[in-house]
Amino acid sequence: MATARKKTKSSLLSKEALEFVATRFRVLGEPMRLVLLSALQSGEKNVTELVVETGATQANVSKHLGILSDAGMVARRKDGLKTFYFISDPQIIELCELMCSKLEKEFTGKARHFR
Repeated sequence: MATARKKTKSSLLSKEALEFVATRFRVLGEPMRLVLLSALQSGEKNVTELVVETGATQANVSKHLGILSDAGMVARRKDGLKTFYFISDPQIIELCELMCSKLEKEFTGKARHFR
């Protein structure tokens, strides 16, 4: 008798969809990009403000903002000579918060074992 397999959401995605998801996770795999997303949670900022807030160089901030923009995670708007960046996909923040809360629980649990 054949056993029915329980379908998960990932098994319902096409190979192309799974590749898209993997690409998004690779974008989030760089700590500086997470720092920038965290800085943008409070609202839009220009590159100069992000340099001051993160302590990174202008070139580094610009490079990572470009990657986040290409991935559709941040967007930009021009105001005169300045370009302001903002989070364009609020689900990115939800995803980061979900992972951070999970890691916090894991670290808290592990810390108790070392006391």
